[in-house]
Amino acid sequence: MAKKVVKRYLFPEDYMADPSVHVFNGKIYIYPSHDWEDSTNVEDDSGDQYIMKDYHVLSIEGDPMDGKVVDHGCALRQEDIAWHGRQLWDCDVQEKDGKYYMFFPMKDKNEVFRHGVAIADNPAGPFIPQPEPVHGSYSIDMAILKDEGEYYMYFGGLWGGQLQSYRDNVGIEDPAKNNTPDSPNLPHGDQPSLPSRVVKLSKDMLQFGEEPKPVVVVDENGKPLAADDPHRFFEASWTFKKDGKYYFTYSTGDSHLLCYAVGDNIYGPFTYKGVILTPVVGWTTHHSIIEWKGKWYLFHHDSAPSGGKSWLRSLKVCELTFDADGNIETIEGIDE
Repeated sequence: MAKKVVKRYLFPEDYMADPSVHVFNGKIYIYPSHDWEDSTNVEDDSGDQYIMKDYHVLSIEGDPMDGKVVDHGCALRQEDIAWHGRQLWDCDVQEKDGKYYMFFPMKDKNEVFRHGVAIADNPAGPFIPQPEPVHGSYSIDMAILKDEGEYYMYFGGLWGGQLQSYRDNVGIEDPAKNNTPDSPNLPHGDQPSLPSRVVKLSKDMLQFGEEPKPVVVVDENGKPLAADDPHRFFEASWTFKKDGKYYFTYSTGDSHLLCYAVGDNIYGPFTYKGVILTPVVGWTTHHSIIEWKGKWYLFHHDSAPSGGKSWLRSLKVCELTFDADGNIETIEGIDE
């Protein structure tokens, strides 16, 4: 049964979503996407309602539940990126050798999502984009895990995230087409669901260091979750390590859950374990999970402050707890 917990809205001054959160230099930094509203916000299954043109960096002075949230201002603008089209969706940042690398998805001028990299000298930015997208990159929602000196990117998202347009890292159709649940390239019924991807990054952090691999989530019998399973992967990968185990966490999209699976290997397979967060107000659920001073926290968003408008989301945080066996205790999404 889901439990009710105390949640905090982090930044009511503006609409932000998709929080990627890390601790750098002893301080919590939040890297969200930035929702805008204008006359073109019309909800559809391809995600065209999301008008997202820049990134801000936030930090928390002190504890996640009551520390002051500081807006460090705009860290990267769409127009500063040479290959830009539109839609700066979920990003993530990692540090290496004193430099901070922001990885972001954006549609190019052909409406195809690619990954970009921007670099800063400090975690608050500003971030200076590289002139070209990452070679061979596709889809959305990257999360970067540092593990034993190596850096790994998890990425991928269905429907408007264009993942269904690729097999074995090769496009099988124009990714700008068929971005709805009716896409002929989406599996259905008891067919295996489409998996997220994971790839080790190059030493300079600017390219893929290998071919991306599928991140397979299986049931307790080792069978991949099916396309009609409400707990299958849809988007919003986030992976962390606890007590020697890798926790692969993700959004289920149209069933509106945050779920998790656990494995012994950074590449998986990951065995499905349960629900982290039940549905919230709004269509999407996107998150990150960190440890801070011995406690664990779930950062996510909902659309309650905007009256349920799915394209105007607000950042939230709450404490995350585990039972004695390392299982995540499910949180009730909607607050009363």
